[in-house]
Amino acid sequence: MNRSVKSALLLLALTAGLTSLSGCSWLGGDESDTEQETAGLTEQEFFERIERSLDSNNWRMAIENLRLLESQFPFGKYADQAQLELIFALYRTGDYEESIAAAERFIRLHPQHASVDYAFYLKGLSELSQTQGFFDSFLPTDPSLRDPGTARDAFVTLTELLNRFPNSRYAADARKRLINLRNVLARSEINVANYYFKRGAYLAAVNRGRYVVENFQTTPAVPDGLAVMAQGYKRLEMAELADNAVRTLAANYPDYPALNSAGEFDYKMALAKDDRALLDRITFGLFSGERPPAYDTRALYNVTYREAELIDPDDATEAPRSLWNRLSFGLFDNP
Repeated sequence: MNRSVKSALLLLALTAGLTSLSGCSWLGGDESDTEQETAGLTEQEFFERIERSLDSNNWRMAIENLRLLESQFPFGKYADQAQLELIFALYRTGDYEESIAAAERFIRLHPQHASVDYAFYLKGLSELSQTQGFFDSFLPTDPSLRDPGTARDAFVTLTELLNRFPNSRYAADARKRLINLRNVLARSEINVANYYFKRGAYLAAVNRGRYVVENFQTTPAVPDGLAVMAQGYKRLEMAELADNAVRTLAANYPDYPALNSAGEFDYKMALAKDDRALLDRITFGLFSGERPPAYDTRALYNVTYREAELIDPDDATEAPRSLWNRLSFGLFDNP
């Protein structure tokens, strides 16, 4: 290796070392710069600076300043308001875990605060946003096929908001979101029941169907819940219970596809999407066993689902929505 190459490598190593030593100030210098810029400011001047960041949608800068404000004026005039603004700013940046944690902290520290309902509301929105995938704003997806854990958390939070603050300014929107969440959670139970049928776990399927009927009344998944109960009890050779489920289904949903004109249930009819193995499809079922029961009548009973299926993408009469409008359900966009 000649001298020029060695010199070049030495210079490169020295440059890398200096860069690593100054990396904190180069990459994370904003925080120290912000601390210097805010040094000596009164609390009101500090908060006015934050509000300018919020008004200009500079969420990252607002978050940094809000945290500095809390550390410098923990018991100041704007301390509570700053905590609420922090929850909102974190939500707007998509940092839902931090937004939820900040909301829970505010609720714990200020349970009687006049704006604690706002903290509940933002916590519910953050939990609800966690149930969505990145492509939800661009492609049609089925939220009931995802892990319902965060959806249940959002349901609990928004329910508590309505129970504690029925007259809150956020109550009306919370109710609308709860209706959709109930539908999603109920459908998720039916999806699990359909899976249990594939596995031959008939008792587990029955329990899921009964849970929907008992806990999610008025949702579009109830008729499928009754069908799951009828099918499961039939497989378990509990004829009386199966007949009771069929009679209830026929009395309340006489147009259910698995019922004939006499109200008799077709136990061999599968109403969910055909997801059999490729070999099964190619051979038209020649080398497969009996197709397991599966129920999904959203196209018949779920108005929202049915209308979504009928949308013609070429027949757009409204102006295209912005990405943030979709991610925030249009909640924070100006009219």
